[in-house]
Amino acid sequence: MQPTPPPHGDRRAPAPRSPSGGRAGRLRGALATPSKQRYHGPRRRRDVEPLGFGARLWLAIVLPFRVLLDGTLAARITSLDEAPPSLPPAKPEPEPALKETKAEPVAVEPERDTTSALQLLAILQREGRFIDFLKEDVSGFSDADIGAAARVVHEGCTRGLKDVLTLEPVRTEEEGATIELPPGYDAARTRVTGNVVGEPPFTGTLAHHGWQVRTLELPELIAGHDPSIVAAAEVEV
Repeated sequence: MQPTPPPHGDRRAPAPRSPSGGRAGRLRGALATPSKQRYHGPRRRRDVEPLGFGARLWLAIVLPFRVLLDGTLAARITSLDEAPPSLPPAKPEPEPALKETKAEPVAVEPERDTTSALQLLAILQREGRFIDFLKEDVSGFSDADIGAAARVVHEGCTRGLKDVLTLEPVRTEEEGATIELPPGYDAARTRVTGNVVGEPPFTGTLAHHGWQVRTLELPELIAGHDPSIVAAAEVEV
């Protein structure tokens, strides 16, 4: 059964609708702010549906007057452009402290000074041709020739040593004498040879009295002289 239409005279014109219909109404409701509501700072932004052109036009007309009359609304609108509070910068992690390591001193072997030995060898070569005699191949010479050459070397070397150093025996006893070495004897001054068994005391025969340098006076080197040159090359012109 169809409903009876209202009388012709009771027809009422529909209420005028604002642009975009219900959206504008919802917008006006959202803009309404209770008088006792207090502002508690900016709220977190949420994703919202974009407004149509009609709603935006309505908002552009109404909003300026609302902002002038409602300070709370103005504060809410201003907070929309404020960036959310940023987190404080992270504190850098402290770097681990490096343990101080001390370098252990490296033992450096002292450089040995061989200048005196080289000077003495140069004297023996200069006075007695000592190095030439030792470096000569004497296998093809007779004993008489070797003996004659050795005599020359002996005389020259004796003369050279006598000029720069003084020698004396380590042991004052005569060679062939019986010697007793007590415990703790100086092995650097007396060397034991032959059938050595057990610990001292040792009893034996003095085979050689040894030699020790009492004084040594070598000439001073000229500045720039190379002591390793114990015999300079000779050029005859």
